[in-house]
Amino acid sequence: MRRRSRFSARLLSAILCVAALPALAQEACRRDEVLISGPETQARFSVEIADDAGERALGLMNRAEMPRSHGMLFVYEKPQPVSFWMANTLIPLDMIFVDRQGVVTRVHDEAVPLDRTPIAGGDAVYAVLEINGGLARALGIRPGDHLRHPAFGPEAADPCLTE
Repeated sequence: MRRRSRFSARLLSAILCVAALPALAQEACRRDEVLISGPETQARFSVEIADDAGERALGLMNRAEMPRSHGMLFVYEKPQPVSFWMANTLIPLDMIFVDRQGVVTRVHDEAVPLDRTPIAGGDAVYAVLEINGGLARALGIRPGDHLRHPAFGPEAADPCLTE
């Protein structure tokens, strides 16, 4: 009988730990970090936030390099059509276009430095994550994946609490 109660206690403890995992994941969200998850990827990037017109206009221009695990998250006030270009941008970038719920809608690989050709993201873009060119493909990031970040709020496909 005693053996059964120890087993039951361990089982209950394991169930409680698993049940607590979503809450722990929610608490782990930070404004300076984006988590990307999908069937073929799990990735984490430290990010700078560009959430006003001036910051979005400057973006990653004039930078000679960016650490591999870093990026910039452009956040808009509401979903809208957006286009990017690479004028004054010195490093190749991948652009990950995201809807209001944090779902990846489009990935543009290897944008060419200094190119002024517009790169359209779609009609209802809420955020864009720029990372080093080639990483999206290498990490398997594709449409349908989810970004976890406080900017997407409680209605996000993969929600979290703010800091």
